[in-house]
Amino acid sequence: MKTKDLLFGGIIILCFLPFFISESFYNGYTEYNGSHPYIMAFFKFAILATLGEVIGLRIKKGIYNEPGFGILPRAIIWGFLGMWIAVAMKTFSSGVPYLLQSFGIEGVPDAMKQSLSMEKVFGAFFISVMMNTTFGPVFMTLHKITDTQILQYGGKLTALIKPLPMGKILSSLNWNVQWGFVFKKTIPFFWIPAHTITFLLPGQYQVLFAALLGVALGIILSIAAVMSRKNNN
Repeated sequence: MKTKDLLFGGIIILCFLPFFISESFYNGYTEYNGSHPYIMAFFKFAILATLGEVIGLRIKKGIYNEPGFGILPRAIIWGFLGMWIAVAMKTFSSGVPYLLQSFGIEGVPDAMKQSLSMEKVFGAFFISVMMNTTFGPVFMTLHKITDTQILQYGGKLTALIKPLPMGKILSSLNWNVQWGFVFKKTIPFFWIPAHTITFLLPGQYQVLFAALLGVALGIILSIAAVMSRKNNN
């Protein structure tokens, strides 16, 4: 482990330390999180998911930043994507248990509000399946499009206000990797199990845990990028 890794790790620990050593700080966070969940979702994803991409860059290239990477525009995009994710999680976690009930599977809506049980595990799993097989691919593709836009503008903030050439970027994506790896492998083998755990958690922790999974996403995307380069060579 190099000095820059120790420094990076130390900064991360210092940023999160107040949540563990100050009860008033943690209580303030909890209160604000409850009253402004979508604003907090913006900051959770802006910080944690961007952190995941930075770690992914470190794994892929051995550095935490580079010209054109665009940490700030990535964080802003992740913030808005995080708000969208929070809305989706609320929608699916509220609606899917009643969908199951409409198919004659009684008790899931009540089980999701109670302690751990087989009904709750089944409900969380089905919520995760529904979200990751409908919302998930659309979200992943949109993230790839915005990521490409940022790279094309050299990581500058102007990427956020320039017209998004959706069709051009979509046609340029490596769909062998997007379908064969990102969709076909990460959704069933990582995201569905991971989000099953997410929906088993108390509501106030679900978005935070989902944002923490952004670290895993950064690693996954770095692997996908490496595979894409290998396929193109």
